[in-house]
Amino acid sequence: MVRSPLDPIPTMGRDLERLELRLEDSIHTEHPFLTEVAGHLIRAGGKRVRPGFVIASASIAQTRPAPVEDDVLTGGVAVELVHLGSLYHDDVMDEAQVRRNVASVNAKWGNLRAILAGDFLLARASELAASLGTEVAGLLAATIGRLCEGQVRELQDTGNPDRTETSYTASIEGKTASLLATSCRIGGLVAGLDRPVVDTLTEFGRYYGLAFQVVDDILDIVATDEHLGKPSGNDLHEGIYTLPVIRALGTAYGPQLRDLLGGTVSDATVRSALQLVLASGGVQEALDVARRYSKQASASLEALPPTTAAAALGVATAHLIDRARIPLGDS
Repeated sequence: MVRSPLDPIPTMGRDLERLELRLEDSIHTEHPFLTEVAGHLIRAGGKRVRPGFVIASASIAQTRPAPVEDDVLTGGVAVELVHLGSLYHDDVMDEAQVRRNVASVNAKWGNLRAILAGDFLLARASELAASLGTEVAGLLAATIGRLCEGQVRELQDTGNPDRTETSYTASIEGKTASLLATSCRIGGLVAGLDRPVVDTLTEFGRYYGLAFQVVDDILDIVATDEHLGKPSGNDLHEGIYTLPVIRALGTAYGPQLRDLLGGTVSDATVRSALQLVLASGGVQEALDVARRYSKQASASLEALPPTTAAAALGVATAHLIDRARIPLGDS
């Protein structure tokens, strides 16, 4: 499994190993084919950021790090299954061929099976959340609804060069930030932390999630296919205009970029559009926005106890911005 930015927590590695076993168990059914399809992206690996946040949040008050209770792992598995289920559905909508450097589920088994497997993952997540009590179950159900709302907002703006930054932010609040905020909140709730601490963790997760998505959108512009684990420039191919593009459209390069986006979107068109976005300074402006969200996330942590888990969340936040610096050559 890929190293986690939360590795400064001494018990995180072992907890994530335990979680990995629980993930595999959670999608096991009597139907071998469904088990294979549902487990495809689990086996492809990943940093497990969302369950990592559940674990770190549950550990936020510990002065001596210790392995988390099984209920915390159950919460971590639930949020990761929601994330994976949403990826299955996203790849169908985007007609994606690659995810995490392996064939996407829809490319390998077709759209119908991918949709059903995604539904199965969401159902399993809901079942696990219900075992943690009505508050966690209701929270996860509401979050799944927010994921859908965020995705619908994005679909409504597909191919629209007049997409506003307000609309973009509302979309990423739903499709990305909501699940990261929920991951932190579930960790706090299951660990029985005081409500003000739970609320602070939720705020941290929200700001982190906003920064996370802006960075992800920057990487779609500047990173290589190998770095992303999927084709770069895919958003432009799909007519999804993210923050770097929105900012670029507001510069002197905007008219030329708008002309490109208004025509047939070929590989050559996308390459030309990417160059215009880079030349416009739109990527740098988006990175400044990501930094602002990152600083707000870090500021939230100041209200938490100065524990190893809180420090690790700070490290994860700094690592987030570092992800965008590498391809940009920013020092």
